[in-house]
Amino acid sequence: MKHITFYLDFISPYAWLAFQKLPESLRGLSYRVSYKPVLLGALLRHHGQLGPAEIPAKRDWTYRHVLWLARRDGVELAMPATHPFNPLGLLRLALACDTHGEPNRFQCETLFRHVWCGGAEAADSQRLQALTEQLSPRRDPADAAVKAQLKTNTDEAIAAGVFGVPAYEVDGKLFWGYDALPMLSDYLRADAGFVAEEWDAIAGVRSGIQR
Repeated sequence: MKHITFYLDFISPYAWLAFQKLPESLRGLSYRVSYKPVLLGALLRHHGQLGPAEIPAKRDWTYRHVLWLARRDGVELAMPATHPFNPLGLLRLALACDTHGEPNRFQCETLFRHVWCGGAEAADSQRLQALTEQLSPRRDPADAAVKAQLKTNTDEAIAAGVFGVPAYEVDGKLFWGYDALPMLSDYLRADAGFVAEEWDAIAGVRSGIQR
């Protein structure tokens, strides 16, 4: 049985799409998934990137694209009233749901739906309080240990080479993005479409431009 670490931040619509379609993409395979909340903003800062929503033209395109993808793939999705927003409350709540900071699929789906279904304010304090009461976390989301765990998760993700979400790690290999689900599936199925020899060899391609 393969173990997949699914790195996510509830702020990402692509992470929501990938979360919903992962079981379908990997149907028939033997695997288990650990869901690991990380702070996307910290990943972007580390790698010197702007988020898609921080570039005005790309922001508009991203929202149009995810709405189209959701319709195409049969996933419920409505843009929250404000985006981007501060996701810290949601990330910490996810970690607080389990004594070891390992939220299960139901808990993650509840948090994702809070953001991506209904079109409301994702970071609204009253909604967040109601969500907290619904999930009945085992720890206080404001506890220092929970906050520290989110930083640890994010630091570990950076050390593993994660630069964005959704990302999936299996066997030390990292797959990134909603559109990487078929590639992940091919790898797990040992499909001929996944050329293993190319994986390490690609690192040998030289860069001709430094900015």
